[in-house]
Amino acid sequence: FQVKPENRKTIWNTEEVPEGSEFDDTWDPREQPEYQILFKQSVGTEDVFFGMSRKDPSTACCEDMVIKIKLPDTKCSDITLDIQDKVLDLRTPQKKLLLHLPYPVDSKNGKARFLSEEETLEVTLRVSRMFDFINFL
Repeated sequence: FQVKPENRKTIWNTEEVPEGSEFDDTWDPREQPEYQILFKQSVGTEDVFFGMSRKDPSTACCEDMVIKIKLPDTKCSDITLDIQDKVLDLRTPQKKLLLHLPYPVDSKNGKARFLSEEETLEVTLRVSRMFDFINFL
């Protein structure tokens, strides 16, 4: 077993840095908005009445994660949203939310919509866990 030589000027390994840490900026004075994380699954009659699939009401059987973020006095054009596989970064002139997601998501195929009457941004992301292709066929 041979250890690769490292650059002696670095103070940590790249493996030690958590994903999304480039978004952390504790000096930013903007407040964090209220938010909710909900889980959504698609079920049919075979699931509900007959119990033919392996689905149960737990989050482990949910296909989508829905994040509802309250943004009072905000216009849709003021919202900047960046989604990585494990991190959601939202910024407006008054609010900032850096959210480390409970499950990895498909960051390329999410949906977001701003509900102006409720002053809420609703972000729907497909959860991408290992073995979902087996569990949810």
